[in-house]
Amino acid sequence: MTSTVLSHSRRKSAIARFFSSFCGYKKHLALTLMFLPVLVYFIVFKYVPMSGVIIAFKNYKISRGIFGSAWCGLDNFTKAFATPTFVRSVQNTLIISSLKLLFGFPAPIILALMLNEVTHAPFKKTVQTISYLPHFLSWVVLAGMFQQLLSPNNGAVNAVLRDVFGVKDSIYFLGDNHYFRGTLIMTDIWKNVGWSSILYLATITSIDPALYEAATVDGATRWQCTRYITVPSLVSTIVVMLILNVGSIMDAGFDQVLNLYNSAVYQTGDIIDTYVYRYGLGDMKYSLATAVGLFKNVIAFVLVVGTNLIARRISGEGIW
Repeated sequence: MTSTVLSHSRRKSAIARFFSSFCGYKKHLALTLMFLPVLVYFIVFKYVPMSGVIIAFKNYKISRGIFGSAWCGLDNFTKAFATPTFVRSVQNTLIISSLKLLFGFPAPIILALMLNEVTHAPFKKTVQTISYLPHFLSWVVLAGMFQQLLSPNNGAVNAVLRDVFGVKDSIYFLGDNHYFRGTLIMTDIWKNVGWSSILYLATITSIDPALYEAATVDGATRWQCTRYITVPSLVSTIVVMLILNVGSIMDAGFDQVLNLYNSAVYQTGDIIDTYVYRYGLGDMKYSLATAVGLFKNVIAFVLVVGTNLIARRISGEGIW
């Protein structure tokens, strides 16, 4: 009897929540209609294509189609894990992504803090504009620029190293395994540091000026204001961005690597995405490429969930 009453109470509660949500959407009809295109976009381009994941468990043949191809279980995963090039691509992905996280993640935070201390408005706007511009250039364009700048024969960088610093031998930044990863990190920071700093600058702008005024009255220096007011106010934003960045650690930057790497640096530059590109499209091994892609996404999902749990336990902040 008690269970029946509880069940009926839960149903009434669920119905009440449904009608409450419906009334809320009806009340804000304009906002709901504005959100619909975004919802349709994610359904059509993000969720519907997920049905193709079953290719990873099939011996896919184009002539037979997805549903006509024979099931093969986990054979594609076994083949991928047994391939030395796949193991190498996983290692390279983790190393490159970790280096980008280590050096690239703090860069926009530092830039935002530095820009916040600039009092000369025209100079501040000029620096912001210059730092934002690279973000709007595709890696196809930037790859051509860097190939010219970093050329071992007539590149500007090697010319400066020879003429100013006395370096005798030219450095093959894009053709030497010792320098390729460092080149990826530096070029990625240069391209994205300005754009990534916008969110932190917006957070800094929202800080109550009264806090700084009170600290100044108490004799706090500019550095102390930054340390005890600005940085703590950025913690929640930093935690959310860190979780999102850790979630994409299996994505080392396909566009960048594809346009900058070559066969000479496969040992240190070949990542999971370029591996999937070569084997999936180049060699037409669609099932193997899909299995590798699914493996990558599962690991990324685990990293997001794990990082969120750790962040909530340490700082009390998280995405959910």
